[in-house]
Amino acid sequence: MTKSDSGKDITLRIAQQPAADELLARSPLAALVGMLLDQQVPMEWAFTGPYTLAGRMGSDDLDAAEIAAYDPEAFTALFTTKPALHRYPGSMAQRVQQLCQYLVAEYEGDASAVWRDAGTGEELLRRLNDLPGFGTQKAQIFLALLGKQFGVRPTGWRAAAGAYGEEGSRRSVADITGPESLAEVRAYKQEAKAAAKAAKAAKATKTAKAAKTAKGSPKAKG
Repeated sequence: MTKSDSGKDITLRIAQQPAADELLARSPLAALVGMLLDQQVPMEWAFTGPYTLAGRMGSDDLDAAEIAAYDPEAFTALFTTKPALHRYPGSMAQRVQQLCQYLVAEYEGDASAVWRDAGTGEELLRRLNDLPGFGTQKAQIFLALLGKQFGVRPTGWRAAAGAYGEEGSRRSVADITGPESLAEVRAYKQEAKAAAKAAKAAKATKTAKAAKTAKGSPKAKG
């Protein structure tokens, strides 16, 4: 069992694979990389990625300086070797390397420095949003993960995390504590995706009808 900086015991069950989850719990960089990879692939696949990558690099952890300095083609090969680390291994290898290069330049390669001395939730959100590959949504989800499962809770962290920071929510990886909550989060994501698709279709239909009406108006004919 790993302890957070605040002394809190950390037991993660995001990757649903004990060794991979153990790495996520003790390695700030592994957690960041897992979050970076969490798009367009199942969550378990994304968060198992850091463990698989570390093994392919011959280590039990990830090192930002080593990754930043790695030959780009050789690093991409680590991602593309079957089984691939992501659905888009080439582009994600590039993003991971860019993330590590940023951490080296801005935080001396120490991933935990991103949040260690952040005084407020807003400041932490800004720092996360500045990371390569982290948009606002990804930054908010990771902020919620830090607060809910790593004990990193600067003033206003829930508000800064938006809906992802809500207590008892089942919206993101921040809320996964086992198979049951994983299923609940996945169901929420599927419902949200279906709702977004329906809204897009409704908007397209409305636009088409408006265009048809305008075309058939007397003014349009004249």
